[in-house]
This record gives sequence, C-alpha cells and structure tokens, in this order.
Amino acid sequence: MANTNNQTSTLMLKSAGRPPWYTPDGKNTPAYVVGIAGGSASGKTSVARRIVESLNVPWVVILSMDSFYRRLTPEESKRAFDNNHDFDHPSSYDYASALQALRDLKQGRAARIPQYDFSTHSPSSESQLVYGASVVIFEGIFALYDPAILQLMDVKIFVDTDSDICLARRIKRDVAERGRDPLGVLQQYDRFVKPAYDGFVRPTMNNADVIIPRGLDNDVAIDLMIQHIKRQLNELSATIMRPVLVDRYDSRPHGLKDTLAMLPQSTQVRAMQTILCDRGTPRNDFIFYSDRLSRLVIEYGLGQLPLEQKSVRTPTGMLYEGREMDVAVTGVTVLRAGGVMEKALRSVARPVHYGKILIVGDPVTHEPRLHYAKLPPSIGTHQVLLMDPTIVSGANAMMAIRICLDHGVPEHCIVFLSLLATPQGVQAIQAAFPSVKLVVALLDSRIGKDDLLVRSGYGIFGDRYFGTEC
Repeated sequence: MANTNNQTSTLMLKSAGRPPWYTPDGKNTPAYVVGIAGGSASGKTSVARRIVESLNVPWVVILSMDSFYRRLTPEESKRAFDNNHDFDHPSSYDYASALQALRDLKQGRAARIPQYDFSTHSPSSESQLVYGASVVIFEGIFALYDPAILQLMDVKIFVDTDSDICLARRIKRDVAERGRDPLGVLQQYDRFVKPAYDGFVRPTMNNADVIIPRGLDNDVAIDLMIQHIKRQLNELSATIMRPVLVDRYDSRPHGLKDTLAMLPQSTQVRAMQTILCDRGTPRNDFIFYSDRLSRLVIEYGLGQLPLEQKSVRTPTGMLYEGREMDVAVTGVTVLRAGGVMEKALRSVARPVHYGKILIVGDPVTHEPRLHYAKLPPSIGTHQVLLMDPTIVSGANAMMAIRICLDHGVPEHCIVFLSLLATPQGVQAIQAAFPSVKLVVALLDSRIGKDDLLVRSGYGIFGDRYFGTEC
C-alpha cells in the first residue's frame, strides 16, 4: 500500500511459510531489519522497493523516516512555511518513536505508524497500524544515525548518488507531491539540505555494511545485496514451522493440549456434521444445520467463560443457587464466514459487544492479509469469543488472536470457536498462544496440498452458506 509521501508501505509477496510471530516454541521470530540511508532524493525508496520485489517474501514493511518528523513549535512552523526551517537536521526527527516502532515490528508486534502531512508541516491526524513483518526496511536520510536503531538492524546500506541528480529529483518530487514551489525548494536545498548532508548524513556512511554508488542504476551492487539478504533469510526461515500434511482421519485430539475443548460427539452432532460434509446437501439445509451446529458450539464456548455464584428468589419464594456471568463479552467475527457464527451468538447470548476482522488469504500462497479490523475500545477488559467456522493451517486464526492481544486482551481471556479444525492448525495455535482456549465441533487431519481444504470437511464454508460457489 503506497502513498505519495513515501511513508509506510506494506507489500505482500509470494512465499511459503508462517506469519513472523509464530515459532514452534511459541516465541516470536524476530523480523529481519534492513536500514537504507543516503542523501535526500538519492533513490533510497527505489532501492528498497527493488530489494523487496527481488526477495519475493511475504509480510514486508517499508518504513520511512518521513513518518517520524517531530511536531514543530509555532515559531518553527512559521519558519517552515517561509522555507526557513531545517528539516534535514538530525533534531527534526522523533527517534524515540521510530525506535519503538522498529522494536515492535522486529518482535512481530503491531506498531502504530504516524503519518506526516508535508503540505501543513505537521503530523497527520491519521496513523497506520501495521501487524507484524518478516522483513522491515527502514529508509531515510538518518536511518543509520541513531545508535539504538543501528543495533536493531541486520544489514545497513548507504545509497551514494551524485548531488546534482539528487537536486533534480528533489525539485520534481517536492513540487509534484508536497505542494512546494521550485524557488523555495532551491533555497531550502542551498541553506539546509546540502550542508546537512555534508555535516551529518554523509558521515553515517561509516556505519554502513554496504555502499551502493549511483543508487538504482547500480544493478550489480543491488543484486549482490539481494543475494546476501536472501542467504540470511533462508537461515532464519529454517526456524519457522511449516504446515504438516497427513493422510489420515482422526476425530480424537491426540497429542493436543487441554486448552482444546471438543463439542461432545453425540449422534445428533454427528448427523449434522454428515449433512454439512455432504456435497449434495441443498443450500437451505446447509444454512439450517450450520446455524444449528453454530449455536451448539457457541453454547459450549460460553461454558468456557468464568461464571460467578449467584442467589436469586424464585416466583414461589424459594432461594435458588445459580450462576451468572459478571464480565463483559465481545464476539469477534473473522469475516466473512465468521458472520454465520455471529448470528448464532446473537441468538443465544446478550448483552454482547461485537467486533469484526477481515482477513483474506493470498490466492496463491494462502498467506493471511489483514484488510480491516474494528473492535470495541474497551475490549481489553472483556472476555473475547473469536469466531471462524474453519481452522486449517491456523494462520488466519493466529493473526486474529494477535490483533486481539494488540488491543489489550489478555491471552487467557480469548476463546476461539470453530465448527471444523485440523489437528495441525490447533497445534499451531496452541504452540503460539498456549493460554487461548479453543472449542471445535470436528477435527479432521486430511488437508489438500494444492487448495488447503480439509478433504472430508465442508468445502469453502462461506461460498456454500452464502450461495457464492462458482
């Protein structure tokens, strides 16, 4: 997702593997951080994009230092509109915020990235929430300046481009993208940009592991850098667990932790599962029995939440010792199929808060991509029911759980509800989030290697329910 200010952009590219926060021991896999510095308009962003496109890995974030300009004082703001403020001095940046964002991204946590409005010389009211990354590219004129930020980097690059070329590019960019006039750009370059480069930026070349003369035109140097990064990424990828594909059916949770609760397999439950698995089931029947099974799973999931003792007086005057739920509950649906289970939750529980997360898998790599997340502001104090009818590799589920954690929900307060899951997916979730409870109606371990569908499962649940099958 690119923008005209060359700020944060997220690129999702082809690869196999897992989200970066997942490892077999449940710990985060540190992201690979690349720092790219150089003079203004030297081609840093273009080099970053060339590297990203050539790496061909998922979950890559390009983070620009332009996002971290500090807020100006009223006097500085006035000088900025008169082209008399030095934006190219090291003191113009908020290094603490940049450091925190890089630390979060390196550890697979969400990072709130500010956006800067160059037309008003002030931080924008909007910000971008970035979830995890396998590779983070941090680019800017002072990307290699701060010692604490340097310690987070796995490789450091300096792009060395002729000053005349940089000036021509800066004039074109600032006029077209930042609303500046050419004369003001030239004045700012002579007074601030060139002296800052000579005094502060160019000396950071000494911190670089690799220097790329001529920027984007130096194909040889860029290709060598890409090969070096690829080798290091291949070493890191050996620690990331891949989905295990087996060719057997097993309805019992062998080897799985007790955070998994299986819906009791009564004859009625098995009959409903048979109807849902039958490809010849009419859509009306599929909807009816999906709703019915969803309600059973929801009821069983509600039973996993903490209940307090409560005494009530009956209409006959007798005292009844019962239970009540004295904590707030939020149901979070993983769209779009999760909406089916939300309907069931609304029919059996109230009051309940609701949130929605849209995660779409890449059609080729099946890697999850976050497109939308809307959760109640107070969700951090709630018990959360996450709902998605199917869990295959567990990647979508882990992303949804991670989003809830990033919104302050304790791990032990999350219950993930599903109608069908694979032991592999459950095991992946339990390894990454050992305190999250799971409630499922059916386990099936047979997964197609090409389409990642459960072989004796429901097919593409959302298509069958909503009638969108091809």
